[in-house]
Amino acid sequence: MAFDFKKEYRDLYLPKTKPALIDVPAMTFVAVAGSGNPNEENGAYADALGLLYGFSFTVKMAKMGDWQPEGYFDYTVPPLEGLWWGGGFDGVRIADKDVLNWVSMIRQPDFVTPEVFAWAAEQVAAKKPGLDVSRARLVRFAEGPCAQVMHVGPYDDEPATIEAMEAFIAASGHMDDIADPADGDALLAALDADGAVPAVRLHHEIYLGDPRRTKPENLKTVIRHPVRPA
Repeated sequence: MAFDFKKEYRDLYLPKTKPALIDVPAMTFVAVAGSGNPNEENGAYADALGLLYGFSFTVKMAKMGDWQPEGYFDYTVPPLEGLWWGGGFDGVRIADKDVLNWVSMIRQPDFVTPEVFAWAAEQVAAKKPGLDVSRARLVRFAEGPCAQVMHVGPYDDEPATIEAMEAFIAASGHMDDIADPADGDALLAALDADGAVPAVRLHHEIYLGDPRRTKPENLKTVIRHPVRPA
């Protein structure tokens, strides 16, 4: 049976609808930075998703080829994740989605080394020449101390869930530890922290449902904020 990160790490991917504190360990991601409205049809965000899934499924399907990475095991591709800032975003509300900044990313098994990433980039470039593989980067970092909660419902209804989490953070003697990076490329460099907690941490979302196939009221999104003692 394929390894399922969501089931094996339930504390990371399946939190309760009541906020809680968590210490998030080091993980490896393929990541793409960009800006703009994520809802724009055929926009930068859509291109980033195509690139992320292209990489992720190329690595997963290495089991079907003549070569597999050292330590390869069969697994289910983990869910899409996103770090967000800009656009008047204050951790709760967004003033203008058109000027949002984001890093979209998908977790990779630890056997995905820089060498495996380079191999996958060559495969994706050959199979999908329309994708700019140079936009993708392999990063490994830990988020460290965070508060998180499961939001159930449409993305636009997240503010109420985040406000409840912010109240929990304050009541637990903590405060948000969210910074505003200069740009996406600088953030990607910071995230490649060799498993350490980077200097810049952000509002983080993990998307457990596919909005193309799931009713808005049934969507599940993990919302995570980095915290520090108040």
